[in-house]
Amino acid sequence: MNAPAPISERRRAERRAKRRPEPPEESWFGALGVTDTQLNGDSGTDAAESRYDAGLAAAAGASPDSRFLSRQARRIVTAGQTAFDRIYRVFLGARAALGIALILTVIVAFLFGSRPGLAVALVSVGYALLALSMWLLPRFHRAVAPQDLARLRGPQWLATIGADIVCFTALHLLSPSSTFNYVALLVLPVLMAGVLTPRIQALVTSAGVALALLGSAWLAVLAGGEATSLMTQAGLAGSGLFVITVLAGELAGRLAREELTAKGSLELARQQAQLNRLVIEEMQDGVLVVDRRGRVRAANPAARRLLAPSGMSRPAPFQLRGVEAWSSLVKTVERAFVEAVWPEAGRDVVLEFEPGEMRTLRVRIRFTRRTDSQAGEEFCVLLLEDVRNMQARTRQEKLAAMGRVSAGIAHEIRNPLAAIAQANALLSEDATTPGQRQLTQMVSDNVERLKRIVDDVMEVAPGTVVEAGVIDACALVRAACEGWSQGAGVLLGEGSAVVIDVSDASLGAVFDQEHLRRVLINLLDNGYRHASKGPGSVQVRLSAPDETTVRLSVASDGPPIPPDVERYLFEPFFSTRSRGTGLGLYICRELCERYGASIDYRLRTPGDPTRNEFNVVMRRQALVDSDASSSIE
Repeated sequence: MNAPAPISERRRAERRAKRRPEPPEESWFGALGVTDTQLNGDSGTDAAESRYDAGLAAAAGASPDSRFLSRQARRIVTAGQTAFDRIYRVFLGARAALGIALILTVIVAFLFGSRPGLAVALVSVGYALLALSMWLLPRFHRAVAPQDLARLRGPQWLATIGADIVCFTALHLLSPSSTFNYVALLVLPVLMAGVLTPRIQALVTSAGVALALLGSAWLAVLAGGEATSLMTQAGLAGSGLFVITVLAGELAGRLAREELTAKGSLELARQQAQLNRLVIEEMQDGVLVVDRRGRVRAANPAARRLLAPSGMSRPAPFQLRGVEAWSSLVKTVERAFVEAVWPEAGRDVVLEFEPGEMRTLRVRIRFTRRTDSQAGEEFCVLLLEDVRNMQARTRQEKLAAMGRVSAGIAHEIRNPLAAIAQANALLSEDATTPGQRQLTQMVSDNVERLKRIVDDVMEVAPGTVVEAGVIDACALVRAACEGWSQGAGVLLGEGSAVVIDVSDASLGAVFDQEHLRRVLINLLDNGYRHASKGPGSVQVRLSAPDETTVRLSVASDGPPIPPDVERYLFEPFFSTRSRGTGLGLYICRELCERYGASIDYRLRTPGDPTRNEFNVVMRRQALVDSDASSSIE
């Protein structure tokens, strides 16, 4: 019979818990979440975050993100304290000043013969000591959270608002006949309660002060005063305190909302600034922000590389004028500001760093628009791109399209080519005269040549997926050179036309065995074909310049390649020989790119006998036993 009682009690407790209201708001500021002095723990902008930080923001003498903020947001957030902290500090200072004023009032009254009571003097001195100690002592300078003042029995509330109410009410009660009106002092604690404490606590504080005033008036009535006048004054004063409390709370709420909005805007602006810096930094095109005086206010790394003959120019801000190599760019900027328009596709500007060393840039310009004549300085944004990169990209796109078409055509050629080869084989069986045999042999040779061209085209067809492995480059280069020398009829050794400089130790490189052999043989064929055939006219060298790369070099003493031919070396179907397919170097480049390697041609110094040099730079990687054994086979 007694069992249901605990169950019903628990259910009632659960229902009460569900109906229990949420904990009261700490204050207007705590309720709106603006008590942190910094936003998300961000104490500022990391100056080392990117190389773009030294640009436009550094020239303005502010943090990079601050340019995106309004003046009011910067003032609120960079003040170092929240609005709650600032108001609380002002409150402590006002109490200290009021305490000093009370002591001075007692001294002045004593000097002019109006002796205040001993109790009034003691209360004034005690209040002054309490207020000055809280204002001056370091232990009271720590940050005060809104919840510290949200409890009426908390130490912070008792030492400030509570102490003010008690002291000022005591002064009012102890000097009923004095010429000094201490009622006006009660406005300070009521006002601070309305600003720094939740609405309920603030209204309770005003109610307590109003009751104290009514009680003081009732005592004066009992002492023989006029009831109507005294009670009316006390009621009006209490009503005024209630109005002050409500107005102060509304103003505090508005201030808290403004601070929260400013901090939210700051966070969004910081995120946008970081995103902008990241995007601009990683852009392949150079970006310059230039003012009318020719001063570069911001420059991303790509622009700094384009403005220097090698390496990078100094970070912004810097002056474009005064550098001879940039004179054409300065004229371009001046022209852009004068005309205020620029072609959408841009214009070419030539930078001449030294005689014979030039760089052509495609310059596109955009302008910042001002809504009025006093909207600040006007800038132009220069978008720079190396014309050579544009041309290379265009050629690469054309080559990719042509490669896809060629692969399709080569695939379709295989079937009729096989039929021709088979028919020629049948004809060769019936050939009886030397002329017939010569004709069938010519058909067979050309069929084989076409097969090799088709195989070459299909080898570099797009879409082929190759898994890179680690090979012993030293062993493979030695074996490939020996095999090539046997097929080409070139004897290796002392006095040979081909000199091989390869270490006996193992050297791991990321490549495919057959593909690297094909690249090397192609380079050897080209080098030996144009060499003088004298001793050491072709040199093959394998080295490791650093811990990450392996360099394969094939150099010959043939005539230098003309500049008009060099630019087309690695393009397909370009050949200086009448019977050449023009696919050899193109295939070498495509194979190298598959494995993250690169191939290029350079002309050595005039004193070097083997001036023509092709370099293949591969990725270096440590060998394992299985890789070493498979590379030697």
